[in-house]
Amino acid sequence: MRVTEKGQVTIPKELRDALGIGAGSEVDFERSNDTIVIRKVAAGPSRGRRLAERLRGRGDVAMTTDELMALTRGD
Repeated sequence: MRVTEKGQVTIPKELRDALGIGAGSEVDFERSNDTIVIRKVAAGPSRGRRLAERLRGRGDVAMTTDELMALTRGD
C-alpha cells in the first residue's frame, strides 16, 4: 500500500466490506508503537455536530446576524 503526497491511503475493499465502512463512514485511528488500528465509529453524532454542540451558547457578542454579515462584508 502506498501513501499519496496528501498522506492518503486506500483501505482495501475486503477490509472496508468486513468493517462495514462506506462513503461517509467515520473511523478512528489508534497507534501502538509501529501498529495502527482502524475502527469504524459507532453511529452517533458526527464530529462536526459534536463540535457545534460544544460551542453552542459560548458566543459573547450581542450582535444580530445582519450586523455580523455587514462586518464581514466591510459594509
